[in-house]
Amino acid sequence: MKMKLNKILGRFQRLHPKEIDLSLDRVKNLCKKLGNPQDKIKAISVVGTNGKNSTINVIFSILKEANFKCNVYTSPHILKINERFIFDNKELRDGELADLFEEVESINENKPITYFEILTACYFHKAAKYPNNINLIEAGLFHRFDATNILKKNLASVVTSISKDHLDWLEKDQQTIEKIIFEKTSTLLESNIIVAKQSNKKTIDGIKKTIYQNQSNKVFFNDDFSCSVGENNFFYYEDKLGGLKLPMPNVLGQFQLENISTAIATLRTLDLDIKDEHIQRGITKISSLARLQEIKSGKLKKLVKNNKLIIDGTHNEDGARVLNEYLQSLNCNKHVIISMMANKEHEKYISYFEDISSITTIDLKTQPNSISGKDLKEKFKSMPNVQYQPSIEQAIKSINLKEGDLLLITGSLYGAAEVLSLN
Repeated sequence: MKMKLNKILGRFQRLHPKEIDLSLDRVKNLCKKLGNPQDKIKAISVVGTNGKNSTINVIFSILKEANFKCNVYTSPHILKINERFIFDNKELRDGELADLFEEVESINENKPITYFEILTACYFHKAAKYPNNINLIEAGLFHRFDATNILKKNLASVVTSISKDHLDWLEKDQQTIEKIIFEKTSTLLESNIIVAKQSNKKTIDGIKKTIYQNQSNKVFFNDDFSCSVGENNFFYYEDKLGGLKLPMPNVLGQFQLENISTAIATLRTLDLDIKDEHIQRGITKISSLARLQEIKSGKLKKLVKNNKLIIDGTHNEDGARVLNEYLQSLNCNKHVIISMMANKEHEKYISYFEDISSITTIDLKTQPNSISGKDLKEKFKSMPNVQYQPSIEQAIKSINLKEGDLLLITGSLYGAAEVLSLN
């Protein structure tokens, strides 16, 4: 069945010469043939640069505790395409996914459409069969011309942290934070808009300016909700409905507390009768693949023995900033293994890392558009203790880990997928 699925996906990839072609016409035309399924669902749309997947995972976890049925659409997947297609709280199995793909493929009749667009149409087609479920939908690139942006109405739009990424899809003179804010937020629907913590005042002011004329109920981090870490392993969430004393979640990093707060603010804004205990239980059961994920067993974990091994798919400068904030909170020596895609701002990314004992660059073998580990080492030459190794295993074996040291593997979600597969 896996082979059949891969064959269909191969055909999907050949339907359009470009991986991304920013336009809504093709997906709208296909969805029209499917009976406009996107008009028949209840959705929370999540847009932004960093934290989209994490915020969706938190909302999903809390809703499950409150006995809601959800459909979830995210991208990219880490280990298998099934991760992108969750219906009735469960990932679709290979056979179900193949049937769905073949049905939509035959209705598309070989018309040009990008890979992401046809996957999105498949999701909407299946989601319409569950009209009472809440759909959690992650926007892909930018949002304005993203295939997920064909809904006419939604329950809410969540705006996670916005920063510079995917700049190669913008004209040279438009590679600015203002342009990215415009692309991500100028076409948000009029319902509820919940805006997460942003990295600086310029970004939050840019968002406020762009959505100024949008008639939505608007909820902003700091203005309308906030969080703080308390003593004795608790954290506090507060909004106009009052405060919540919450257990620390099962995910790492201060930035995850901010994502969790945004998720809570969204659910409390929607007035879905979510009880405090649903939130308290939900945030201790969050699923988070390749987002500050600690690896506790497996082939690669055996190589690091008793040392802590963490995998994180962070790949842009704002992600590097919050990742480094987490690393700075740890009192130990940190060793980092990095592989990256070629179109990232490598020097800016690495500039956020401080007090790192060693950096090892490696090749990202599964991705033809990656930068070689040797070239990446050259770009990181301003950092102390940088070396190159051809593979993850060789990199781990080459690092002199002492008792209590931490090993982090980061720089790319594709790299994280390689690591998890190997492990």
